[in-house]
Amino acid sequence: MRLHILGICGTFMGSLAVLAKELGHEVGGSDANVYPPMSTQLEAQGITLMEGYSAEHIKASAPDLVVIGNALSRGNPAVEYVLNQGLAYVSGPQWLADHVLQGRWVLGVAGTHGKTTTSSMLAWVLEDAGMAPGFLIGGVPQNFGISARLGDTPFFVVEADEYDSAFFDKRSKFVHYRPRTAILNNLEYDHADIFPDLAAIERQFHHLVRTIPGDGLIIRPADDGNLKRTLDMGSWSPIQTTGPEGDWQAELLAADGSAFRVLFNGQVQGEVHWTLNGAHNVANALATLAAARHVGVTGDIGTQALSRFKNVKRRMEKYAEPRGICLYDDFAHHPTAIATTLDGLRKNVGDAPIIAVLEPRSNSMKLGAHRDGLAASVAQADQVLWFAPANLGWDLNEVTRDCSSPAQVHDNLDSLIAAIQALATPGSHVLIMSNGGFGGLHGKLASALSA
Repeated sequence: MRLHILGICGTFMGSLAVLAKELGHEVGGSDANVYPPMSTQLEAQGITLMEGYSAEHIKASAPDLVVIGNALSRGNPAVEYVLNQGLAYVSGPQWLADHVLQGRWVLGVAGTHGKTTTSSMLAWVLEDAGMAPGFLIGGVPQNFGISARLGDTPFFVVEADEYDSAFFDKRSKFVHYRPRTAILNNLEYDHADIFPDLAAIERQFHHLVRTIPGDGLIIRPADDGNLKRTLDMGSWSPIQTTGPEGDWQAELLAADGSAFRVLFNGQVQGEVHWTLNGAHNVANALATLAAARHVGVTGDIGTQALSRFKNVKRRMEKYAEPRGICLYDDFAHHPTAIATTLDGLRKNVGDAPIIAVLEPRSNSMKLGAHRDGLAASVAQADQVLWFAPANLGWDLNEVTRDCSSPAQVHDNLDSLIAAIQALATPGSHVLIMSNGGFGGLHGKLASALSA
């Protein structure tokens, strides 16, 4: 079958393209935002990528089926062409459910934060245990070097996103997946462009809970009140909890979370010694081990596997060190994720200078939904530099006035790079946080600091 994927450079849709090609389909697609790592992954897979949403792209590829990403809406030229021509179309999550997940043991990882990292951990633990899982992850896990594969066994790990499925299907993506093992990592308000309030997100999470079989397993942090309230709406599956008061607990062996001992119901399972840091990653690890145990991976094997885990690209990824200045790329774009990422880095580097560089790019950020939490989220940084996109609907200077650390706002990359150059010295740690390509800042900054 010939597929044309609209929005193919999105982390989910790009992964879908890889699976479709592995199934033997002829795959191509188009996207308006083309940047690594997904663009380079698609090229490496030999998947045709066309830039822009021209109707001519679809006409030229003459697809049997068009898979439409949730970034596209009515009025988009490609969407209008599909509808006017009466072409067959489907949402990405529905295609995945019908062609890949049917009949498999699905391990779904949901939550506001940590989905990509936890999915990658879980896929790796199963792989290291010899279980050869399939997976679809919204990023590129470095243990695999690719974001998706079919796998050779019934097990399939999927990053289960709460964002909607398509312009014609406003259900959360994860409602399609029907996991037997479900990690609910955390739950906070996000996606202000499609959810009016937290209660609306909780309802979608409860729709997911309704699909988990009675002999399945739900894993959640013991101290997350929003998830508890969601499960109190009704739950029909066993539940295991993580965290200080949970069934799964961690005893820190290093303050930054780079080493810890794992306990399940008070019994030591093993120790993890890895290159990651931060309390959030320790929590991700506990959920991973609980899910892996549900499919037969013992705690000692799981902890050994995590000690060999390499983090996902763009998750606290140290990508360059020009003149002794460490540059990191991170995907954090929510106040909680920003704060936990900075906390992990601070505990890792001690008193060394940290310069936080942030682009408030997500739809929720543009709508100002997280504005009130931003100043507090960067408290661990010594210097904070905000980049104001042209379409930001509010004044970032309001946030800088509330920051406890020196903060400044820039509206172009040249001035932003110049400011970082003025602040960064050998031994500094520059943490760049954005859920997009940031206009190529990463490479431009590395070159400028090397000069």
